[in-house]
Amino acid sequence: MAELKTDKTADQKIEKKATRAAYGETLIELLNEGIDVVAVDADLSGSTTTAKLAKVAPERHFNVGIAEQNMICVAAGLSLAGKTAFTGSFAVFGTGRAYDQIRNTVCYAQLNVKIAPTHAGISVCADGGSHQMVEDIALMRALPNMRVLVPADYPSAKAALRLAAQTSGPVYVRMGRSNVPIIYDDSSPVTTASTLNLGTARVVREGSDVTLVACGVEVDQALQAAELLAADGVSAEVIDAFSIKPLDEKTILESVRKTGAVVTCEEHSVIGGLGSAVAELLVEQPDASVLLRKPLQRIGVQDRFGTSGDFDELFAEFALDAQAIYNRVKQL
Repeated sequence: MAELKTDKTADQKIEKKATRAAYGETLIELLNEGIDVVAVDADLSGSTTTAKLAKVAPERHFNVGIAEQNMICVAAGLSLAGKTAFTGSFAVFGTGRAYDQIRNTVCYAQLNVKIAPTHAGISVCADGGSHQMVEDIALMRALPNMRVLVPADYPSAKAALRLAAQTSGPVYVRMGRSNVPIIYDDSSPVTTASTLNLGTARVVREGSDVTLVACGVEVDQALQAAELLAADGVSAEVIDAFSIKPLDEKTILESVRKTGAVVTCEEHSVIGGLGSAVAELLVEQPDASVLLRKPLQRIGVQDRFGTSGDFDELFAEFALDAQAIYNRVKQL
């Protein structure tokens, strides 16, 4: 079980950092370690933090302007020249506006391009529904040859970016704008690429009554909900499913067979994301009719666009916070 930051006293402030903050820093580290990385951005280098790479190695940073489709094509060309190419932009533009190029240029040819946008989900906050991308996991997960990683915090975002760089072919890494709690200690296995693998998940809290399968910022919310549930005598097992495609089927199935109940938690539409992946996995099992003793519950954005607000307001409004998870489990 991965080691969590549990040494904070009640009056200590929990350390927070945005997952996007890992992007530029990790690219510089990879470059210094001899990996032939380049970054292509679409006029948002400051926000995505790839500008940090531009300061250190300007010849490896390409700002194509507000032209996301061209961004993907330039990255594809650089990959054909032997580079490990990362793309930036916000998730709503970096996946939605450039979907055709990702599909037909990158994935069809299995090019070594990493789609790594920031500002995903409703945690974009005040930018509102037009910028709050809640369909990106579904879009990327459906693409042949694409792998999908959704890190929960800053250290695991660094590890996910490293894994993407070390994995040949297309990889999607989803990062966010808002500062979120740091879950993992620097010494935790999840922070090192050597132990972060495609198709693996982390059991970050063991339990026996219900399985909470979460990804991204919802991992912290699930852990908070598990604490609330424990006070009521409900033992919740929390799984960080940072690799959504491929999914760690073994870990999830073992947990669900133990608890008999599962709730998925994601800052994404309930259509096509983590909840869909888990539901598909369970329904395809030979013992599907007896696998769950309680109905599967999917927590996510309920087929709607986002809206403006601060982090706490939005997560309460969309029923994605710890209290909402607690309530859904209690209904089970």
